[in-house]
Order: sequence, then C-alpha cells, then structure tokens
Amino acid sequence: MNEDKASRYHRLKRQASVVSLAWTLVLLAGLLWTGASLSLRNVAERAASGLRGPDAWQATLTVVVYVALLSALTEAGSLPLAVYSDFLLERRYGLSNERLGGWLVDQAKSFGIGLLLGCGGAAILYALIRYSPEHWWLPAGAVFALVIIGLANVAPVLLLPLFYRVKPLDSESLRTRLLSLAERAGARVLGAYEWGLSDKTKKANAALAGLGATRRILVSDTMLAEYSDEEIEVVLAHELAHHVHGDIWKGILFESVLILAGFYLGARVLGGLAGNFFLRGVADIAGFPLLLLAAGGVSLVMLPLAHALSRGFERNADRFALALTRNPAAFISAMRRLSAQNLAEEHPSMVVQWLFHSHPPVGERIAAAQSFKM
Repeated sequence: MNEDKASRYHRLKRQASVVSLAWTLVLLAGLLWTGASLSLRNVAERAASGLRGPDAWQATLTVVVYVALLSALTEAGSLPLAVYSDFLLERRYGLSNERLGGWLVDQAKSFGIGLLLGCGGAAILYALIRYSPEHWWLPAGAVFALVIIGLANVAPVLLLPLFYRVKPLDSESLRTRLLSLAERAGARVLGAYEWGLSDKTKKANAALAGLGATRRILVSDTMLAEYSDEEIEVVLAHELAHHVHGDIWKGILFESVLILAGFYLGARVLGGLAGNFFLRGVADIAGFPLLLLAAGGVSLVMLPLAHALSRGFERNADRFALALTRNPAAFISAMRRLSAQNLAEEHPSMVVQWLFHSHPPVGERIAAAQSFKM
C-alpha cells in the first residue's frame, strides 16, 4: 500500500507516543516490583531529614523530593523519544523552524513547569491522604478540579508568553472584524492578539484562550501571513463556538470526573495492595507509582470516549461557524489550507480515529461544509 506523506508522518508520531507511554508504564511498574520505589523514598527521607519543624513539613518535603527524583527518571527516558518525535520528525517533514538549542530550552521550561505543578499537586494529595486515609479521594478530586479551572484561566496570561511572542493584532480592520464576530457570537473577549508561532513551526493555528476575564483571541502569525480575512474569520468562528456551547466547561467537567474516578480507584488499589509492595501504609510516598498507574489507567481506558466527545464538539462547532459566517467557501478553503500546511491526516482508519483523533477527518468536515444549506 502506498502511504502518503501526511499518513506516514502521523504513523511515526503515533508510534513514538505509544513507545513513550510504554516507557512510563514500565518505569512505574519496575519501581514497584523491584523495590526501587522504596529506595527512592529512603533517599527522599534522608534529604528531608535536615528540615527542622513539624513532622508534617518533613513528610511534605519527602513527597516533593521523591516526585522530583521520579520526574527526573521519567524525563531521562522520555527525552530521546521527545527529540525524535517533536524535533527530528518535525524537521524531517518540513514543519519546524526551530533549532535544537531553542527546542531544548522550551523542553526545559516545560519540564520546570511540570515539575512545579507535579510537586505541588503531590504535596497536596499526600497531605489529604495523611489527613483522611479512607476518604482522601473525594476532597482531592475537588481540589484538582479547581486547579484545572485555575490553569485554564492563567495559561494565556502567565504560561503562553513563556513560549511564544504575543502582541495585539497590527491589522485594525481584522481586529475589528474578529471582535465584532465575537460580539455576534455572544462571547466576551479581552482582545485580539497575534500569536508568534513562526519562530518554532510552519503550522498555522487560531484559538480562543482563557476563561472569563482572561479570554482572548489568538491568531498565529503563520496564519496571518497566508490566509484571507474571511478564512481567518471562519476559523475563529469555530473556536468561538466552543465557548458559546460551553465545550470548555464540559471538557473540564469530564476531566474532573475522570480524575475523581482515578483517585477513587487509586484509593482502593493502595488500600488493597500496600502490603504487597512493603509500603508503610497508603500515605507512603513509595506507593506513588501504584497510585499513578491506577489513576492513569482510568484516563487511558476512557480516552476513546474522550476523543468521541471531542469529535462531536468539533462537528457542532463547524456547524456553528458556518451558520454564523454564512461563508462555506471560506471554511472549505481554510480547511484545505490548514490540512496542507499542518500536514493533516485526511483519511485515517476508524480505529485510528477512535484511539487518537480528537477532530473529525478533514475530508468529512469539508463534505459537511459543501452540503451546508445557506
């Protein structure tokens, strides 16, 4: 079978993601079965032993050091895969503008942010476990739901500028057009901004980032350089639909339910298997890999459902964009441009869609626009 460039690119990306997932699973399971997690805990405890203060402080520092060590081990194995998937493949297929040094700097930033969030989240989680060994999963689910909402609010303000240039749109006519579109859609936005992707990628994108007071329109400079105002407008109309339909909040709710279910299963697994792995109890940080495997297993099993829900949201957003702009020709031309520029996989199999795709295939979206009744 002849495989086109886009299909080959996505097949290699999927293979790399599966190998990365396998590495994480093998690492976590190996730490448990070999007893290395107990040794990691002992190292963390020795590092925390010099802290003067209440026992709870030492316990929290032990958690932080353990998670930092685990994160370093995970990154050591996943970094080569990330170099292959996110740097080498992007350059091989003509999608990247970034040099290796810049890419590594971004990787270090991502690792630092992830480490900060991971250590903070684990510290809160194990404080709740120590406080309520039986029922910790319920308040933990509520706390992490609030964290998700908080991150969605601050991401465009605090996190996005760490990786990309963001500035107000230079084109006054386009800015006015997009803000008027948002007003017609019933979505309040802070403003319209140019999103500097060209330093890193040749791909084009547009988004509506943030929630409430931080919600803002983002249009990549790669899109501004090649797309007509009508095409940008219809792409943005699609993004506006997700906010008008409440898809962001639906996604947050779905993710929060998954986290709660994962914590519940993690509580049951920790309670039932703590002795099998020589843990001191459910609050022993050496059991963290077991908790991650149980909670992550829930998300992994539910991933096809999450993708199916997302594809439904995307279809509804396409219909909203067409109804709002009344411009199927611009929608079709924008989809074709995006497909070519971003190297989209046009005809994935049903299994691939089920397991990996959060958006309907481009061909399906174009066909729906062609049959749209004005």
